[in-house]
Amino acid sequence: MLDSHCHLDAAEFDADRDAVHARALAAGVSGIVIPAVERANFGAVAALCRDYPACYPAYGIHPMYVARAEEEDLQALRATLQRERAVAVGEIGLDNFIPDPDVARQTHFFTEQLKIAREFELPVILHVRKSCDAILRELRKYRVRGGIAHAFNGSPQQAEAFIKLGFKLGFGGAMTWGRALKIRELAATLPLEAIVLETDAPDMAPEWLGHHGRNEPAELPRIAAVLAELRGISLAELCEQTLANTRAALNMPA
Repeated sequence: MLDSHCHLDAAEFDADRDAVHARALAAGVSGIVIPAVERANFGAVAALCRDYPACYPAYGIHPMYVARAEEEDLQALRATLQRERAVAVGEIGLDNFIPDPDVARQTHFFTEQLKIAREFELPVILHVRKSCDAILRELRKYRVRGGIAHAFNGSPQQAEAFIKLGFKLGFGGAMTWGRALKIRELAATLPLEAIVLETDAPDMAPEWLGHHGRNEPAELPRIAAVLAELRGISLAELCEQTLANTRAALNMPA
């Protein structure tokens, strides 16, 4: 199976990153997608993906980092994509959950990165927290090669709109919490062909790790088992289909 979203470069993994990577492989995780969040970590993501052959990079400026982004960072993104093979432009998008979001600035960097994704014919990995409708509006203006709506928590109608635009929807640890009724219903009922697995490690911990636990890619098989149970299918069927979905969504090597 593939972890379609993991921030393995995060400081939380500095003490034991090799062991985290080894545990993931031992657990049956055959690939880990590492999305960058700002220009400052493009190099770290590239280096990790050279050091760990099971890791695949995406490059982008996250909406929560645009406050300190510069226009030159967009050109740096272009230069990185020219130099490094990437599976997507990401993590990009809009975040209306943070206090007093600068919507105009977020939208500017989001749409400029959509243009870059079109320029390089790459899919995108989207951050869609409390912003599905606004993101869908921009995606209809700037059509890209699909991708993944990470940590999806929208409505069934919004899910259908993303799917129609060629996107897969990411589900991870949030789905494992018993009280997360809305996400669990989506995970159980959306078309299986539209779902990909993710951890968002070190964040979005599953229920068994608790709210403050550190998530990691080795948790993915247990997360997948929860999804298989919610859908009433075998774990093998779920893993086969979500692996194919991730490969279809991203610019994965053959």
